[in-house]
Amino acid sequence: MTSFPGSPQLIKGGIVLLDPGSGQALQTIVLQYNPDTLTRTLQVQGIGPEPGDRLEALRFKAPPLESIKLEAEIDATDQMETADPTTAQLGIYPQLAALEMLVYPSSAQLRGNQSQSQTGTLEIAPMEAPLALFVWSQQRVLPMRLTDFSITEEAFDANLNPVRAKVSIGMRVLTVNDLGFTHRGGTLFMTYLQQKEQLVLKSPHGALSALGLKATP
Repeated sequence: MTSFPGSPQLIKGGIVLLDPGSGQALQTIVLQYNPDTLTRTLQVQGIGPEPGDRLEALRFKAPPLESIKLEAEIDATDQMETADPTTAQLGIYPQLAALEMLVYPSSAQLRGNQSQSQTGTLEIAPMEAPLALFVWSQQRVLPMRLTDFSITEEAFDANLNPVRAKVSIGMRVLTVNDLGFTHRGGTLFMTYLQQKEQLVLKSPHGALSALGLKATP
């Protein structure tokens, strides 16, 4: 990013963890470098998988299942040039740990469940994770759940701390079908959907003549 006066500020993508109840931001993970590509897949949720089901052919049962995949790079070079003490001691372990904790329950939750089991609790509720939001500009703030996650450590310092890595992240957008309309994540999904509807209004309207038609069939 250039430091010339008046140069545009580079907006970065990242992940924000919220307390599901209060909505308080618990942690913000900013991607060091924006990925060059972002792959999105939308799986239509229709009714009537059988061919010839005329009554249901044009109906939806839910929003599509939207999956997102990206590869992020983490590199300690900039921090090492500024003699950052944490990077000198641990490399990029802290950044990797912040991402890895997205798929771990906390140690406190594990101890709490163990304590309940030892006191004879018959039914132990599954451990709830913070609400994760994938932020990719103001138009895309998406409640999501990680579906796959892999790390390739590519370089190490003299103490075998990783100093360069690629992180592959797969996630699925959570909709009102997953969270409900009253959940904070459900509200954020509805905002995302309404923003899409507004963007459609700004898209150019094509002419039938461009398709070789004079009128609709």
